[in-house]
Amino acid sequence: MRVSYSDGYYVPLPDGHPFPMAKFPALHRRLLDEGLIVPSDVVAPRQADWADLQRVHTSDYLKRLAQGALSDHAERRMGLPWSERLVYRSRLAVQGTINAAFMALTDGRAANLAGGTHHAFPDWGEGFCVLNDVAVAVRVLQSSCWAQRILIVDLDVHQGNGNAAFFAEDDSVFTFSMHGAKNYPFEKPPSSLDVPLDDATGDETYLETLKTHLPRTLDAVNPDLVFYLGGIDVAADDRFGRINLSREGLHARDGYVLEQIHDRNLPVVLLLSGGYAETPELTADLHAIMHREAARVFSPSPHSAA
Repeated sequence: MRVSYSDGYYVPLPDGHPFPMAKFPALHRRLLDEGLIVPSDVVAPRQADWADLQRVHTSDYLKRLAQGALSDHAERRMGLPWSERLVYRSRLAVQGTINAAFMALTDGRAANLAGGTHHAFPDWGEGFCVLNDVAVAVRVLQSSCWAQRILIVDLDVHQGNGNAAFFAEDDSVFTFSMHGAKNYPFEKPPSSLDVPLDDATGDETYLETLKTHLPRTLDAVNPDLVFYLGGIDVAADDRFGRINLSREGLHARDGYVLEQIHDRNLPVVLLLSGGYAETPELTADLHAIMHREAARVFSPSPHSAA
């Protein structure tokens, strides 16, 4: 499976900052070490064009972002300290998702070893999300006529408020968000389908709920492409999660999602979204579960013809 990745995905942050920026290179190393990808699978993105970013974000926000002219309030809401490297990193990650989308439409599946920044709005960044990679990728795909009907399956513990708001009046994009009911964001604009979960839901109820809603959504939408935002902040002991999925539960979740997509012969883009385990290395290991399950689900059958 081809993946988007660049060393530029990593930007140093101040000591004690809660965002685990080191998870990106750690995941890249882990996937190589486990043989889930080989170096030739890795496609390094360039920076996303400003013109493509303007398909989603306002010119005023992009100008202030580029010039380092965000207000203190805007920077606090974004949750990340502004720097030229942060802008560069954010543009790389958006292009990584654009590239992964085109690769998925060609290959059947692809990934960005970042992305899923679903809290970014047209005119501000929020919740560690600077630019909305999925929204930009959707608009690039639609404008180029590579795909029109899009499904966003968002299983991050935090509702995808940026995507919900941006696509609220757009019937070509279906936003499915299954998330913590009492978790951030506290104002949740309605997705096409929101499935709120109680704290401490656990494996059994979580998987039963997913199996109730995902198949019917896939069948009803019948998309040209699926973006899967497989946040691992639903895991037990995540600093911001509170849903308490076990490692086995994460495997079962990702395996089930990918099996349902594979069974319908739909192309899929795998994106990280959130995860805040004890260390960046543990966070990367949990993110790798998605890729382990993808290797299992999409591997050729031993009985297939040579």
